Amino acid sequence: MIKPIDMPFDSEAVPPFPDDFSPTDPTEEDTDTDFDPSEFAGETVEAAAGSDIPAQALRPDCEAFFWPGGPLRQAASQGGRPYEFRPQQLEMAGAIADALNNGTNLCIEAPTGVGKSFAYLIPLIYRSLQCGRPALVTTETINLQEQLIEKDIPLLRKLTGIDFRAALAKGRHNYLCRRRFALLTGDRRDELLPAPALALDINRLGRWMERPVDGERDSIDFRMEPGTWNLVCSEGISCLGPKCEFFRNCFYYKARQAWETADIIVANHALFFTDLGMRAASGSAGALLPNYGAVLIDEAHTLEDNAAEHLGLHLSRLSILATLNRLYNHESARGLLMRGGAPPELRGLITETRDEAYGFFAPFENLLHERAESALMLSDPTRFPDRLSPKLEALYHKVAEFIEDEEDASFRAEVEAQLTRCREFVTGIDQFTRRTIPDAVYYIESDRSSVTLQAAPLNVAELLGELLFRQDFPVILCSATLTVRRNFDYFTSRTGFCNGTTLQLDSPFAPDQARIYIPRDMPDPKAEEYADALLREIPRFVEMTEGKAFVLFTSYATMRRTADALRNYFASKGWMLLVQGEEMTRSGLLREFKEDVHSVLFGTDSFWTGVDVPGEALSNVIITKLPFAVPSHPLIAARMAKIKAEGRSDFAEYSLPEAVLKFRQGTGRLIRSSDDRGIIVLLDRRVISKNYGRLFLDSLPYRFEIV
Repeated sequence: MIKPIDMPFDSEAVPPFPDDFSPTDPTEEDTDTDFDPSEFAGETVEAAAGSDIPAQALRPDCEAFFWPGGPLRQAASQGGRPYEFRPQQLEMAGAIADALNNGTNLCIEAPTGVGKSFAYLIPLIYRSLQCGRPALVTTETINLQEQLIEKDIPLLRKLTGIDFRAALAKGRHNYLCRRRFALLTGDRRDELLPAPALALDINRLGRWMERPVDGERDSIDFRMEPGTWNLVCSEGISCLGPKCEFFRNCFYYKARQAWETADIIVANHALFFTDLGMRAASGSAGALLPNYGAVLIDEAHTLEDNAAEHLGLHLSRLSILATLNRLYNHESARGLLMRGGAPPELRGLITETRDEAYGFFAPFENLLHERAESALMLSDPTRFPDRLSPKLEALYHKVAEFIEDEEDASFRAEVEAQLTRCREFVTGIDQFTRRTIPDAVYYIESDRSSVTLQAAPLNVAELLGELLFRQDFPVILCSATLTVRRNFDYFTSRTGFCNGTTLQLDSPFAPDQARIYIPRDMPDPKAEEYADALLREIPRFVEMTEGKAFVLFTSYATMRRTADALRNYFASKGWMLLVQGEEMTRSGLLREFKEDVHSVLFGTDSFWTGVDVPGEALSNVIITKLPFAVPSHPLIAARMAKIKAEGRSDFAEYSLPEAVLKFRQGTGRLIRSSDDRGIIVLLDRRVISKNYGRLFLDSLPYRFEIV
């Protein structure tokens, strides 16, 4: 059933972006110079047609593709999966076709098995060719991007008989810059490299570039030191554009040309939101992506968090030190300013600025240590002294004066890029200490290598309502988990979705494909005996499926303790125990799990979503604890505090629906095809002892049994 969504926000009441709004960490911002495809390739690229072209009805052609007897039935003969008519897929494609025709937004919950990628690609292909503007598909995971580009789109090109063009859009940081690489392989290489160990990587990159390559980092087949790629990757702030001697063979601009001429562009959420923030700050002239005519956001359940991350502020000690070391590293006596002619006092000033950077972040780090926290909200950032900004300003002016007469354009561009970063660091510090981003939470966070100052907007719904859902192109959102008790209200209120309709599709899977088990004697998770109960109940249910299980935790510490206690048990059974955070990467763990059909995988947050293991290898998903977010994290605490300040229940309106959506994501790992069978085990008695527990059980289509 399609339900209309009224506009919940007054557009006149939405606060505008401040003039000094900075969307991302200055060291990671994917800025760009003006791009003219006709200059690049010597070819004329026609301007995209406007959206005012009369739209022909898309629904008939889209439905004809999916109906029995349509082109999709030939999928198996073209290398795809055998044809299976799915009414949900047909309904989804038709609804998207109507939204594209009408220029309205659409929010769809499409459960696993619907075939959503085909359901949205077909109408997007027809519409982009009709209106002359490309359609943008943005996803959360690399796996889905690769599936679309390498499998789904080539198959649809064969089935439709349409020679449409598709391109994978990546941030320019993913491409090697020939100019920067040449600078590091010249006569002064040993001085310019920040560390001698990086020379081996540069040599390997040189041999790699002798082959036919696309310049993408993902295509490199050897490991590099973490800092090497940052020295050679493409950067907007140091790009010379058409003035660069390597422009005609530039890896990034060749990729950009493919985007500009594509009908379907596949990107990730990070690039999309960076582009959205830049359009907000400087208009379409500062955009990274082409002038798209429609946006499809897949895996849209992460929309709020992605927007908060990429429309906020991030300023890390590591990024500042990396910039200073690029200019001059006193420990290795290397850097750009080791070039002949640079006065020694400049290098001394850089050393002083580096010391001041450590001093600036020290109070933040000490505060985290004193409170035994990894993240902490700051109500008054002005109480922390800032002696770093004056040093960065002085450094900027003195180095700018030094390179004013530099004739080597490539060297000058590299130095100027570091100076631009210094100015952006000063702006970022000012934004953080003066709290210039409105309606945001300001906090500090640390990991093993750095301390970061962060500001995340709390008015994401207002920002997206204005920046995304009130534009001249339709926006389609889809995910397998957007509703709570078959209702979109929570999702739309958090994301600002408006000017459109919602559609919830039924699952194509049968309710008897899985059964839910709830142990009768499981103690409350807060009880002391809960940890011992996990050691009893996990083996009990793993034996029911002879391994083949995901055991999902909400706490890394609990997972570690449980894994250590059960290691001998699994060894005695001959079942491999795979534990997140040990020797293997996430992709390595999944590969081993799929290959060893009786293995058991213990995982935390990242294994609750985005994992696809169809077939017998995954026959059992054990949820150790309902996934309520930890309210101690500053962003979560601030969101809950804002709801309470408005006189509403933070538990009922945030904690509970968030937990239900994540619960649905976790249990959704089990049934991935019509042939899958298995069990779901809930080791949290609150699903039957608390009045809100029914909300979790009602979110699944399967019968439950107390055992």
